[in-house]
Amino acid sequence: MPAQWSSPVRYVECDQQGVVFNAHYLTWADEASNGWWASAGLSWAELTERRIDPLVKASTLEWSAPARWGDTVTVDAETERVGRTSVTARFTVRVGEQVCCVVRTTYVCSSDGRPTPWPDDVRARLTS
Repeated sequence: MPAQWSSPVRYVECDQQGVVFNAHYLTWADEASNGWWASAGLSWAELTERRIDPLVKASTLEWSAPARWGDTVTVDAETERVGRTSVTARFTVRVGEQVCCVVRTTYVCSSDGRPTPWPDDVRARLTS
């Protein structure tokens, strides 16, 4: 089961048309990422203690429906692809059953500021 995060849409997150401004979908994906890492058994504290620093390399957004002020958004977070030095997470933002946006974020494993392969145990947790 995917990790989940949810929140009511706040007035401040909406534009003059009453729909969520596009940048907030990235904020919601970032909020959901904490639960996604935790669902793989990887706390941020453990990663930093091991000097593993996942850096965002890219994020893409695909919209299919608006979220509006007063809605409650739910973000389902799942691992989509694990590479040697990167991992891509898919964050599906929805209101009820209606998918509003899919955010894909690729993180690169970094140690001391340089890309590095995921440690075997971390890679195993990301793929399970």
